[in-house]
This record gives sequence, structure tokens and C-alpha cells, in this order.
Amino acid sequence: MLSIAWAPLYAHPLPENHRFPMLKYELLPEQLLREGTVPESAFFVPQPPPEADILRTHSADYYQRLRDGQLTRHEERATGFPWSGQLFEREVTILGGTLECARRALHGGVALNIAGGTHHAFHDRGEGFCLLNDQAAAADYLLAHPEFNVRKVLIVDLDVHQGNGTAAIFRHEPRVFTFSMHGARNYPHRKEQSDLDLPLPDGTDDATYLAMLHDALPRLLEEQQPDFVFYLSGVDVLETDKLGHLALSRAGCRLRDEFVLELCHRHGLPVVVCMGGGYSPRIIDIVEAHANTFRVAADLWG
Repeated sequence: MLSIAWAPLYAHPLPENHRFPMLKYELLPEQLLREGTVPESAFFVPQPPPEADILRTHSADYYQRLRDGQLTRHEERATGFPWSGQLFEREVTILGGTLECARRALHGGVALNIAGGTHHAFHDRGEGFCLLNDQAAAADYLLAHPEFNVRKVLIVDLDVHQGNGTAAIFRHEPRVFTFSMHGARNYPHRKEQSDLDLPLPDGTDDATYLAMLHDALPRLLEEQQPDFVFYLSGVDVLETDKLGHLALSRAGCRLRDEFVLELCHRHGLPVVVCMGGGYSPRIIDIVEAHANTFRVAADLWG
């Protein structure tokens, strides 16, 4: 059975007309349960982790100011979210969910977080709807505990936006390989250097995208020999996405997920999947594309 991290506070209240689609965090688990993709017992409610598991990745000064509501107006504006104690609780809970997913994937092969993939959060700052970098913290957590026997981590970031925070955090960490396929002319405008970046032109379609992924990912697995994979499965690659500028169909997005997850399954690699972004005007397009990720995982590991 799949393990899925989700808590009601994932759907955080935002000001009216805010462009971040928080509603998807309510609708996605409802959809998965209604259609029978997973039973209710697949879900677990994550808890905030010990501060030490956050401070392994983030600076103490930034974390404490985030916790205490002391970000500058510029810092808060860069995150895209108005600060509140409830927002902080949400962010540490999501990070805790990805940490717990990592532990569960070591035993069950896969675990998924309904949220997460906050790849624009740096060591000492947040930006782009990302306050704490959950996949980076979980990778650091695995590497810090020898009993997990994880020596090399591969982060596969297929959100339409480059994982700039993740790339910067692991720039000098040879035990983590960062791979990002993203829109070349999209946010962030100043890119960081991942271990492998594949920038894509506007309008990239299913065939071109999938051909590049099919060429790159098997080669990375062969070259890097990772013990663990984090997969960021953003659905802002869809043609319908108002922030993405690529041209993938929903079927193409599902084929992307099938390829990544089947490859991990075939190689016996534990994988944690986080949802990342999705900004199509119709919430159904976002929820259905995210739901496909869970459907694929259920077919492989269910």
C-alpha cells in the first residue's frame, strides 16, 4: 500500500484572488479516495520534525526569524505568502511529511507527499512560494544517519521552474546529484547551476520532452548509482498552465511520471514523490494531473 503524507493545514487560507491554488490540497486527497486509487489508511498525518532536522539544511538565523515572524517585508514578499504562525506550522509540517516519507520509502519502496517540492527555498531565504526546502532537508537527513545506508541521493526535479534553491544548497555536496528539466525562460530569471540542467524552450511538446527525459535519466542512474531518489513531479509543465509556457498534454505528463517511477521501481530504488507546482486556470486540470502521479505509483507499488 502507498504511504501518503497529508494534513488539513496543507490547504492554508490565503487572501482573495491569490494566484496560488491552495484548493488542490483539499481536492486531491478527496479525488484519490472517491475513485478508489488508495484507501483512507494510505494517508498519514505528518508532524513537524525536530528543529535539528531543519537546521541541518537551513541557517539558524533564517529559521528563527521565519518561526518568530521577523522576516523583512522584502523577504516576505519574495516568498509570495503573507506570514502567519499558521503558515509557519504548515511549512514545518510539510517538511516533516517529506522526512517521514523518506523513512517509509526505505521500507515500502515509495512514499508521496500531497504537498512539498519546495525547491526555491535556499539555505538562508525563501522565495517563489517556498519557505523551507523539504526535499533538501530529507536528503540531508538520510545522509546524516548511517543506519539508513544511503550514500548517494538523486533529486529529479521536473517542475517547470528550475530548482534553484536545491541546486544552491547542494552545490558543494557530491553525495547529492541535482537534475532539473525546466523552462529556459521561466522563473527564476537568475538560474543556479544544478549538477545537470536541461533548459527547455517555450512550447516544448510531449514528444520532445519525453525524448530528452528518456535520454537523460537512465544515463544518470547508470553514472551516479544512487541509493535513493527524490522526484518533484510538478504539473506546471502542462500546456494549460498559466505560468509554465511548455506544451505537455495531461497524457504526456502521465507518461513522464510513468517513466520516472517505473525506472525507480525496476532498479529497486526507494523514491519519495512531492507534488510541486501547478497553475492551470481550471482546478480540475491541476488535480487530475496530480492524481495521475498517484495512480501510476499505485499501479507499480499497490
